[in-house]
Amino acid sequence: MQSGLLASCIAARPDACVQDFLAKADAYHGVYAHWLNGETGKTIPFSRKDDGADLVESSYLFQGLLCAREYFNQENTVESELRRRIGWLWNEVEWDWFTQGGQEVLYWHWSPNNGWAMNFPVRGFNECLIMYVLAAASERYPVSPAVYHRGWAQSNFFKNGKEFYGIKLPLGFDFGGPLFFSHYSFLGLDPRGLKDQYADYWEQNRNHTLINREHCVRNPKGFKGYGQNCWGLTACDTYNGYNAHSPDNDFGTIAPTAALSAFPYTPEYSMEALKHFYNDHGDKIWSEYGFTDAFNETKNWYADSHLAIDQGPIIVMIENHRSGLLWKLFMGIPEIQKGLKKLGFQSPQIK
Repeated sequence: MQSGLLASCIAARPDACVQDFLAKADAYHGVYAHWLNGETGKTIPFSRKDDGADLVESSYLFQGLLCAREYFNQENTVESELRRRIGWLWNEVEWDWFTQGGQEVLYWHWSPNNGWAMNFPVRGFNECLIMYVLAAASERYPVSPAVYHRGWAQSNFFKNGKEFYGIKLPLGFDFGGPLFFSHYSFLGLDPRGLKDQYADYWEQNRNHTLINREHCVRNPKGFKGYGQNCWGLTACDTYNGYNAHSPDNDFGTIAPTAALSAFPYTPEYSMEALKHFYNDHGDKIWSEYGFTDAFNETKNWYADSHLAIDQGPIIVMIENHRSGLLWKLFMGIPEIQKGLKKLGFQSPQIK
């Protein structure tokens, strides 16, 4: 959608603007809950004690908002106001609060009713890298590099270095974990040439994807449908609820978002999967909203659900493969450049 068209929509219906909604929604030290009521902005508890701030989910939100602030760069009333509102929301996030009193790690949750009861320090490697980048990039409430190096990068599942199906995995759990680990933080954060003292993140994400696909090709458990053009294990709906699928947590459920959000890493293989999903499964998994969330041929089960957190990365990562748009926007943000430098990252896009 072009800038002028969307700006016109915002001007015509300012009450429908996401930024207006977020300005009025419940927030805790500038951070939003996992779920919000779409009409009132009030928190919907994710679990009994998880009824407050969710720093990880909010990081994905701000990754997108900052891209929007960078994209709408025209000097007119509508776009200037949009940038101002996003900047205000961004500057209100108290990243340092989530070190729980100055510890050298970020915590996932905080609640005004339950405090730090969830007690979830976030250590890598998983989907949460973007949270540490944003926390370091904040100008008003930043965290120190030690929080990244001694918190995120210190765990018994951070470094790997082993080979799976003959493919080396630099970081993370054996076999890489669910494939969304290589998607969510990299919707804006460009992994091409991105390196720090721990990994080359293009190698990390591409190899994670190749391991996930190769597992489906080899199909050690003999699930129906798996093969060269039918692959992709990640968190999604499944026949008996919801599960974070991976090669070592495999029950035969394929999620289109896994292969399709990997377009930048494996374009040929992802295109094979796209054609198979659309041409061979047809209206079993295709609707007016795109692909449904998942399917399991062994169980003859096909989801009728669409999850935004699975649909969104498909669109963004196909565009990043096509034009690099979101990567260019995010990596061009001055605060992000400073935050990456602060943490010791190198990238062709860091000036």
